[in-house]
This record gives sequence, structure tokens and C-alpha cells, in this order.
Amino acid sequence: MKMTRKAQMVGAMALMTLLAAGPALATDEAALLAESRDAVKQFFGKLKGTLMQGMKAGGPNAAMTVCNTAATGIAKQASASYGGSVGRTSLKLRNTDNAPDAWELGVLESFESRLAAGEDPAKMEHHEVVSMDGKQVFRYMKAIPTAAKPCLACHGEKIDPTVEITLNRLYPEDKARGYTEGQIRGAFTLKKEIQ
Repeated sequence: MKMTRKAQMVGAMALMTLLAAGPALATDEAALLAESRDAVKQFFGKLKGTLMQGMKAGGPNAAMTVCNTAATGIAKQASASYGGSVGRTSLKLRNTDNAPDAWELGVLESFESRLAAGEDPAKMEHHEVVSMDGKQVFRYMKAIPTAAKPCLACHGEKIDPTVEITLNRLYPEDKARGYTEGQIRGAFTLKKEIQ
């Protein structure tokens, strides 16, 4: 079948548009990645600062109480600043409201495989553009490695009995215990619709 000159020109223009969009999409994705990394840094900084204030005020029990009441508000503020959704999730949940969706579950499992292969959890991240409800959405996750202090006071293998009482009261379905330094505690998870 022979193409008309007009059909050839339309096809060539469509191809040029696609080729031109490729680098733009890559640039947009790079910008979204940088923005997501910054959002995690801000969210983590605020959350850690709040936890450390609680630790200084009254140790792990006070920190857990502060986290229990403040973490949701901090996540909402971070989400508003980001223009999307900012939160945390894990394979071993403390708060069941943070349960991973199917995409997050797959990423968390890949983080565990990467850890087993020797990758540094502090450098682990994953991002991609996915289709959700007919929209293009940028998704990003960054692993949260377990640090010796203060993580293990509330997430470690040996938890002080008074801390355990507080954990059981605040989080009756808590599974986020038994960690050792260097394991992946969970991940920050972000998503943002692409305009």
C-alpha cells in the first residue's frame, strides 16, 4: 500500500513529536526524582526531630507516644508540601494504616533481595511511572535502614519491658520488632500524579 505525501508528513511529524517527548519525559522524571528525594529528606527530618524531642523529654516511652500522635500530622504536612502522598510502609507493620499496596509490597520485597545480595540499605531507592486509575503517577520508595540508636530501643530484639507495655497499648497489632542494626525497617513511599 502506497502512502500519500500528506500521510507520510503526518507520520513523520508524529515520530518527531514522540522523539522530542522522550528527553522531556526523562527530564520530568529526573525532576520528580529530585523532588521526591527532597520530600523524603524533609519528612524524615521533621519525624526524627519530633522523635528525638520525645526521647529527650522522657525516653522511648515518650517518643512512642509523640510518634503515635504526631506522625500522621507530619505525613499530612509533607504530602501537602509535596503535592502528592508521602508516608511510610513496611513488611512488618507497627501501624496497620501504613499497610503496603501491591506495588509497594513488590518494592519492599525487592529491597530485601537487594540487601541479601549485599547492597547498602541506606542507598536503596526505587522509582517509576505507573498507570493508576487511567492516570500517570510517579512512585518513589526509599529504604529505611535500622540504626542502632534510637531504632532498636523500640524495634530491636530486646525491648525494655516498660517500652513493651507502651507498644502493646499504642499498637496492639504491632509486628515491627525483632530488628537488628542494618536491616530494612521499612520504606518511605511517595506518589504524585503527573500533570
